[in-house]
Amino acid sequence: MPDRLPPLTALRAFEAAARHMSFRDAADELAVTPAALSYQIKSLEEHLGAPLFRRLNRAVELTEAGRALLPGASEGFDQLRLAWRATRRIVDDTTLTITAGPGFTAKWLAPRMFSFAQANPDIDLRVSASLRIMDLPRDEIDVAIRFGRGQDEGLFSTPLLDEWVSPIMVPEIAERVRRPEDLLNETLIHDDSLNFLNPWPGWALWLETAGVTASNLHGPSFSQADHAVDMALEGSGVVLGRASLCDRYLMSGRLVAPFRLSLATEAHYRFICQEGAEERPIIARFRAWLEEEIKPTAALADTREIVRF
Repeated sequence: MPDRLPPLTALRAFEAAARHMSFRDAADELAVTPAALSYQIKSLEEHLGAPLFRRLNRAVELTEAGRALLPGASEGFDQLRLAWRATRRIVDDTTLTITAGPGFTAKWLAPRMFSFAQANPDIDLRVSASLRIMDLPRDEIDVAIRFGRGQDEGLFSTPLLDEWVSPIMVPEIAERVRRPEDLLNETLIHDDSLNFLNPWPGWALWLETAGVTASNLHGPSFSQADHAVDMALEGSGVVLGRASLCDRYLMSGRLVAPFRLSLATEAHYRFICQEGAEERPIIARFRAWLEEEIKPTAALADTREIVRF
């Protein structure tokens, strides 16, 4: 039997019909009439010399030949769609799609996006705030800013920022918190966003490192780090705050970190894109802006006594 491939339109009609197990639904997806779709499938069966579907009274089912063809056809069209999306992104020099965690997006990236827009008026920045590890080509993402230990095999990945935590509060609270043990008289805000690390850089570890004996540490807990920071901004307690999310408030004086003792985290931020895409002008421009913009945040570490575990 010759290996000459049948027409792509016929294969596409078969794949859609087999996925839906309905000629009508497949026709709706492909924006053709059911008669046109049926004609394409019939031509494919003639090309093969065997039926691909059994036509029942109100349904269809795949024959053995149809079941053999479907996985490869589906995978082939998936790969074509991915390749087309990737190609469109390469030739699109006006839109840049970024993903980052919700906390980093809200507290670090979003407040600075106007600066990027002013410097790059020809680029439309689109941000997807999510904790999900996105598949860059499948999810049509150009750049990911990821926070974690760093397992980015098969991708271009470069470090952006180390993270540390320290007790952070409004100046009014800091006036009465002179020693680490004074913190036990305040509402301690718990940020659970780092509890995937071992050791967990939480209140128990910071107080122990500061030489304070404490047990039954109560206080409100937040799964999202930026929500914990928001509570501290209201003067409702003291958060063991992450530098990346509190940097603007520390620089402006809205929040203060009165104790130099800080805990390093095993996790850090990385700039990630597909291998080779880092040379695309639109991505290179964003990376250069990001690395320059993040320098003041990184410089905050110079004022701290950072303990690593």
